[in-house]
Amino acid sequence: MSDFSSSVEAFLDEFFRLDPVSATAAGMHAHDGRWPDVTEAGRRERLAFIDRWEDEFRAPPDTGLTADERIDRDLLLLELDAMRFNETELREETWDPLAWVYLLGGGIFPLLAREFAPLAERLDSIAARLEGIPAVLSAARAQLGSHPTRPVSQLHTETALKQLAGIAELAADAVHEAERAAPENPAVAAQLDRLRSAAAIATTALEGFAEYLRDALLPLAEGEGRLGPELFRAKLRRTLKSDAPTPEEILARAEREYPAIRAEMVRIAREIWPAWIPDRAAPDAAGAGSPEAADSQIVREVLDAIAREHQPASRLLAFCREELGRIEAFCRDRDLVGLPDEPLEIRWTPVFLRAFGGAMLSSPGPLDRGQKAFFAITPIPEDWTPEQVESYLREDNDRMLRLLTIHEAIPGHYLQGAYANRCPSIVRAVFWSGVFAEGWAVYVTQLMMDLGYGADDPALLLVHWKFYLRSITNAIIDVRIHTAGMTEQEAISLMVEGGFQEEAEARAKYNRARLSSTQLSTYFIGSIEMWELELERRRRLAASSGDPRGAAAVPEPRLVGGLGETPGFRYREHLETVLAHGTPPVSLLRRLVLG
Repeated sequence: MSDFSSSVEAFLDEFFRLDPVSATAAGMHAHDGRWPDVTEAGRRERLAFIDRWEDEFRAPPDTGLTADERIDRDLLLLELDAMRFNETELREETWDPLAWVYLLGGGIFPLLAREFAPLAERLDSIAARLEGIPAVLSAARAQLGSHPTRPVSQLHTETALKQLAGIAELAADAVHEAERAAPENPAVAAQLDRLRSAAAIATTALEGFAEYLRDALLPLAEGEGRLGPELFRAKLRRTLKSDAPTPEEILARAEREYPAIRAEMVRIAREIWPAWIPDRAAPDAAGAGSPEAADSQIVREVLDAIAREHQPASRLLAFCREELGRIEAFCRDRDLVGLPDEPLEIRWTPVFLRAFGGAMLSSPGPLDRGQKAFFAITPIPEDWTPEQVESYLREDNDRMLRLLTIHEAIPGHYLQGAYANRCPSIVRAVFWSGVFAEGWAVYVTQLMMDLGYGADDPALLLVHWKFYLRSITNAIIDVRIHTAGMTEQEAISLMVEGGFQEEAEARAKYNRARLSSTQLSTYFIGSIEMWELELERRRRLAASSGDPRGAAAVPEPRLVGGLGETPGFRYREHLETVLAHGTPPVSLLRRLVLG
């Protein structure tokens, strides 16, 4: 083992000890019964850890490291910088109660959901963590409201109150699972009394914390979690693990793409209008008031007609399961990429994660070999009106669900996560980049369209461009809400009138943008960086192919995607090369793929 490998091993041992919930997520289960020290003393210990390891990883000269080790060293330094930022500048634990809900849910859910060890062993860890919840919530009370300049966010507090019940639900689920298994499993039966007691302790503490949030913290909470220009810029740099692009560059690129994608949607909608609205002519400028108004009306009306083809709420999961089989067949037929055989479960989103809405993919940690990934869809809230339910189902209509299954499952997040967990670099597998992950999913969804998935259904392509336009508006509202004071009405107007979204979905996205600063930009930034990486590989192949035009043989695409043929370029080879390196920041991925 090299000196650097020994250092990485020691670093990870200490990192996992300090952050047991991240250890559980990574599949390192030595600390599954513990919580991190979330007191002020724990924060000081983590800062000392950051100081020591930054010095350690800056010390060795590049000549003493292999190319792979230099990548891992640079990634660890980027991660340590992000940790320092979180501990000293962002300090979400002092103004965002939702951060505490995510900590608790992330500590319990994987132990219950993934069968990495016998049930009795996992229940023992769950019981220990449930018993530790009162101490965690005591620290939360001490931390919340302690930031010297940022007040507690009212929006985050209100959302935490809604999601907190999901933690008690996880405790109840653990007890139910134990009671179901106990008659035939003596080891589980021996855990039952302790688990029931631990669940009761946790539930009482959670009820008290909910009362504290509602009666003590919420009346004092202000604002809605907008970061402001400087803090957003600083957080974006840590999200991207790069100084570029800046918020201004993201906004400029998104606002250039926005009219181009809308123009393509107008073209398709005009073309398919007779098939979807055969009983009348398409609106014209005279009737609508202007050419622009006519174009928007045409797209909106065609999308409205397409949206009427949707599943009942009870069939959302079944439809996605069926569609997954068709997508896999398409990928095999095109020899697009090798398909994983790691297990995938399509299920409803756990309650504590429903603040984001929509769909999500939860992959097992890189050390949890062979465990399930979860493609989760958020169910419709029981207290919604029939009008809200219909709006939700129209947004997640049949064609949108087909695209979501590509994005979240194959060849999107599930496939990418399965490849990442095979990466020999534990550093790149543990410390993954959301920009890579989200960018990959948007990129390959576009790629599937380019290669002819659903080519007999132009309505699917129209919905796809709406899906891609959503990544553009995500980036715009993310930057503008946190840096330029974008109002709710301005954001809703951009998404509904400009992006053709349903109002219920747009309002949920406005809330999400304020709850998850910088995350909504990752889809657009990451996808652009994936296309630019492919374009550069094509140019290099063309330059070495003997074609007298060299790299100029690869044209700039009119829209994202659609790059055509390049001598020597095969998608399977390219995609598997990109996937072979874990989930690093794209700046490091370029070094790995291009040299």
